[in-house]
Amino acid sequence: MKAYELLYFVDPASTDEARAGVMKRVDVAITGEGGTVDNVEDWGRRKLAYEIDHLAEGDYTLIDFHADPSQIAELDRVLRINDAVKRHMIVRRTDRD
Repeated sequence: MKAYELLYFVDPASTDEARAGVMKRVDVAITGEGGTVDNVEDWGRRKLAYEIDHLAEGDYTLIDFHADPSQIAELDRVLRINDAVKRHMIVRRTDRD
């Protein structure tokens, strides 16, 4: 398994249930095929560099995890179809293998 880092943000006006739903879907996408979530950091509300979907701020979450490279495409698909997630980025971390 290889180490990855996922950073995503949701609308800060979204409900706690919506945020928990996003986290649950991400957790299922990672652990469903044998991956492991190492660390979850809630960065909270941050100002965006430019407006995205008429939002000036976002509620950020950073997740460190280990997974097979074949799982990344499914995780990316799950994040793209989720309307609560405005932007996301998955990065391979070679320093944590």
